[in-house]
Amino acid sequence: MIRFFLLLLGMSAFLLAAESVTIPTMNFELGSPDTPQQLVSSLNVLVLLTLLFLAPSMILVMTTFTRFVIVFGFLRQALGTQQVPPTQLLVMLAMILTFFVMEPVGQKAYDSGIKPYIAEEIGYEEAFAKSTLPFKNFMIRNTREKDLALFFRIRKMQNPTTVADVPLSIIIPAFVISELKTAFEIGFLLFLPFLVIDMVVASILMSMGMMMLPPIMIALPFKILVFVLIDGWNLIIGNLIASIK
Repeated sequence: MIRFFLLLLGMSAFLLAAESVTIPTMNFELGSPDTPQQLVSSLNVLVLLTLLFLAPSMILVMTTFTRFVIVFGFLRQALGTQQVPPTQLLVMLAMILTFFVMEPVGQKAYDSGIKPYIAEEIGYEEAFAKSTLPFKNFMIRNTREKDLALFFRIRKMQNPTTVADVPLSIIIPAFVISELKTAFEIGFLLFLPFLVIDMVVASILMSMGMMMLPPIMIALPFKILVFVLIDGWNLIIGNLIASIK
């Protein structure tokens, strides 16, 4: 886990380095720039801070976090439990499962790119390429060919011959929309059994003439009971992880 956090920090540094941003010296004096060099230095600081803010989010979309958090959101809506479990808990659970799934990928990236770079055995360009290659392999395995071809067609680029030839600017959005599609498919399958319970309860209430009683109040305990009896969390998390290639 510690190495994975180090990997995230290293990847952030490599993303900054890939943008060829020169880190300027900074001071806390306020005033208008007197020379063009001072203006460029101030703009470099702004770009650097922006990249530091966006880099962790960019790394998250290269993992399974999107799939997990969306499926958990669908599950809560299907159960009809409103804010239980709370959003913060679901997000933390999604992050923990993401670290669990991505640990082998992060270990490969750390051993092949970050570790040699820290030991000053390779330069940052080679380290960036080696550390991102395991993530590229992972994303391509979980990306539909149709989605990947979409962005190559938009860019009007030729099909790559190797994984290393696929730029991150193409594989990341293709991976994200593939994860969204997969998460929505799983969410649809989650809704079906709970929808059946809602329909059965609503039909029973209507046949008894209790149309003023909200069906959700009666269906909610049954949905929770069924979810607990089938060990729902174990089934969902197990199948979610099994769906990852």
